Amino acid sequence: MKRESLKSYRIGLALVAASALAGASNAVKAAEQFIPMLSYRVGPYAPGGSGFFGGYIDYLDMINKRDGGVNGVKLTWEECETEYKNDRGVECYERLKGKGPTGGTVFTPLSTGITYSLIERATTDKIPIISMGYGRTDASDGRIFPYIFPLVTNYWSQNTAKIRFIGMREGGMDKLKGKKIANLYHGSAYGKETIPVLDVQAKKYGFEVKHIEVPHPGNEQQSQWLEIRRYKPDWVILRGWGVMNPTALKTAQKVGFPADRIVGVWWSGAEEDVIPAGDAAKGFIAAAFHPSGRDFPVIQDILKYVYGGGNRGNMTDQSRIGQQYFNRGVIQGILTVEAIRTAQEKFGKGKSLTPEQVRWGIENLNIDEKRIRQLGAFGLLQPLKVTCQDHEGGGAVKFQQWDGERWKVITDWIPSDQSIVRPMIEESAAKYAKEKGIKPREGVSLGSDCGNYPEPLKKIISGG
Repeated sequence: MKRESLKSYRIGLALVAASALAGASNAVKAAEQFIPMLSYRVGPYAPGGSGFFGGYIDYLDMINKRDGGVNGVKLTWEECETEYKNDRGVECYERLKGKGPTGGTVFTPLSTGITYSLIERATTDKIPIISMGYGRTDASDGRIFPYIFPLVTNYWSQNTAKIRFIGMREGGMDKLKGKKIANLYHGSAYGKETIPVLDVQAKKYGFEVKHIEVPHPGNEQQSQWLEIRRYKPDWVILRGWGVMNPTALKTAQKVGFPADRIVGVWWSGAEEDVIPAGDAAKGFIAAAFHPSGRDFPVIQDILKYVYGGGNRGNMTDQSRIGQQYFNRGVIQGILTVEAIRTAQEKFGKGKSLTPEQVRWGIENLNIDEKRIRQLGAFGLLQPLKVTCQDHEGGGAVKFQQWDGERWKVITDWIPSDQSIVRPMIEESAAKYAKEKGIKPREGVSLGSDCGNYPEPLKKIISGG
């Protein structure tokens, strides 16, 4: 071989090698799935945020360490502190949405207010939001809200189950007639979300409901509980969050209202909500869509792979592992990973997926009992089937009671009353569509036929 030819050959080999190395480097970089975290670990709501995001990140960390990621795709994440403030939530969303190989995969605001603030942005950006057990309830209708997923159970479903539970305690739904229920709610979008469905149920069952607001953050409630004492309700619904919850229980004790006649939402039913209240919390009842506890294989795997061998994990206080907020974060991790896995089956394994592709994965989630057992989460998560029309996918609720030391589940799954909930969801979503000029989906580029609205709701949208 001539000297010039040999030189050119070597240069060519070098270029090919460099190109291969660059390609390999890009392939490694591309095989990541970036998950943005709109977290809050400071302020009056820090216990909920730190527990939830600790469990969420621990699950993703465990998937990386135990399984090498999702079909070889490594999960990555970054937190941005929102302090549970709407404006900070929007700032964090904008900061994180473009990061990673394909942008932010899915957002989980853990705030109804932030979720409301992001709906139009996320829809425009084609990035899904999972608002598991919170957020805008009518977003359960995916024909109008294709990128918003209030998975597992929404607030209106929970409230119909809650009234069914109170009816059971009273001896039957017919016994609710003439009863008084005080709705003590957090002064926020979250707190106000269930007022419409409670009013509908009051009319249907003949009970009286009085809505009483507690201003943010809720550490002063004397006047509200004096009003409750004058009203003399048979039951109090506690729709609290953060410091509002133990304050409510302690103030209820001061005015003489029994804890076992107070029924809380799941954001009032964590260990951090009752332990600070001491004896005042004993007997308090709360809704739940999952239990506390470490006796689940998935939690044991987290302890083994994330905390084993002296590793620190993501919870500074490891005694909180297995508590309500931590387990809720683990469930969020399961749903996120299963959505990615579902999307990979359609769009390809071993590569980063776009947020739009993962949106398809969320909308086609079908987690049955068999899969729940495979995930090591039997008893922790209820079966879930999401469709284009139904972005909730579950809806059932259990109730638990604080015995002074731990939460004890006191009911089986109580289904929601969809005869109330679904028409309200569709009517509210249709009004939103009319307001925003949205045409209901009948099909999407990455999904199947979405169905259509019945004629009465079409008239709302069209203005007829």
